[in-house]
Amino acid sequence: MQMRQLDDIQKRLIAEVADLHKVPEGAYNFRVNSGLAGRNTTANIDIISKEDGTGIDIHIAPGTKNESVHIPVVLSQSGLKETVYNDFYVGAGSDVVIVAGCGIDNCGMQDSEHDGIHRFFVEKGAHVRYVEKHYGSGDGTGKRILNPVTEVYMDEDSSMEMVQIKGVDSTERATSPIRNSTPVSSETRPRKGTPSAIRSSWTRARSWRSRRWMRGTSTPSWCMKRRSERSPGSSS
Repeated sequence: MQMRQLDDIQKRLIAEVADLHKVPEGAYNFRVNSGLAGRNTTANIDIISKEDGTGIDIHIAPGTKNESVHIPVVLSQSGLKETVYNDFYVGAGSDVVIVAGCGIDNCGMQDSEHDGIHRFFVEKGAHVRYVEKHYGSGDGTGKRILNPVTEVYMDEDSSMEMVQIKGVDSTERATSPIRNSTPVSSETRPRKGTPSAIRSSWTRARSWRSRRWMRGTSTPSWCMKRRSERSPGSSS
């Protein structure tokens, strides 16, 4: 999909949350004001809109190395509120970087809110570095609200490093890695205008394959036709 033209505010927000000043190489999915603004896939990384329009599935093929996925979200209209479900399926033995994050510019009187629920299913021997940044700007009286949730299900000998940086009016974070059948969760509420960072890493978690309740599961991309052979997806 060709990248949609962005205005200066939207470009600035993407630069803040994803360190991008131009369209990146590799796989990406840009979401702007609750719509799809651009998407690219690679031979090893596929991005598929969920059939119900609530988010995307990211499939990373086994053995993928030295590739990245950028999935920034931008809200530049006052009053927008959305909840998005993104699921990541990381194939065995892969080593990838995933850059997410949301930037909100609110110059109006209504609150703007993005709630992103991200779930990771990391197969045996895979390593993920996940960077998530939050950024708020705008001189309106409406709030900039982010409530991210991260759930991680890890297979044997896999590992995940997560860096979360926040700086918005209001945020509640819930993080739950599943390891050895014991869930661990944390919640942070930074002061207004005070950036903070959390670094976490988990290794050798139990397999997630026994959990059958996965929401919005779809067939891995390496078992599907390439994106160009499929009909256009929804605008998630």
